[in-house]
Parts: sequence; C-alpha cells; structure tokens
Amino acid sequence: MYYFIKIAEYINNLFGKEMNTMLNKMKAILILPLLVMLVALPVHAEPMTNTESQKQVVKLTKQQKEELTKIHLDLLTKRKQLIMKYVEYGVIPKEKGDKMLKGINEHYQDIKENGPDMHWNKMHHHHCHHHHND
Repeated sequence: MYYFIKIAEYINNLFGKEMNTMLNKMKAILILPLLVMLVALPVHAEPMTNTESQKQVVKLTKQQKEELTKIHLDLLTKRKQLIMKYVEYGVIPKEKGDKMLKGINEHYQDIKENGPDMHWNKMHHHHCHHHHND
C-alpha cells in the first residue's frame, strides 16, 4: 500500500495540474451519463394502468353458470375422446392415456360438483405443449 501511495504522489508531482484536470474530465465523462439516466428514467415511466386493480366482480345467474358448466363438461368429454383415439392409434401409450383420462375424470367430477373455475388471469399455467415430429 505504501508503494502505491508513493507512485501516486510521484505521478501527481510529475504531471501536476494536467493529471488532476484529466482525472476530473474522466470522472465527468463517467458520472454525467449516469446522472442523465437517473433523471431521464422517471420522465419516461408510463403511468400504471393496471386492470388487476380495477377488477369487476361479475355475478352470473344460475342459468349462465349451468350453461358454462355444460360447455366445460362437453370440452372435457371431447378431450377424453381425443386421448382415447391417440391411445387407439398408438400415439400415446395406454398407461399414459389412462393417467391423462384419470386427471380429466377428476376435473370432470369437480366441475359437476362445484361448477367451472373461472379464474382466467392466473399467473401460472398448467398447459404443456409437446410437438411430435413424424
């Protein structure tokens, strides 16, 4: 550390004011853009128009709930038919098809008992898309 200080003093004595002026210019070159960014960022920020904070609570009639439940159950029935065809054609192994059908049957029962889950804006999605190259 002692040698570092001595070298810095030697350079300072050698170049004197020129070195200090150059260092000040370098500091300005580095600090000025940071200051501009700090001042400019809030200017470009957009106001928050979060629709989540403006949620509307919609009350469905019994008839509307029944209609939605029927559509959901029809969709699950079609998915079951599709899985059974994939198993029949050998695209999906029987064990995997049975596991998929079990999950759909559980979902089917849940919808029959509790109605459809109408939370469309969930952060997590359980969809998994697999692409098969034939």
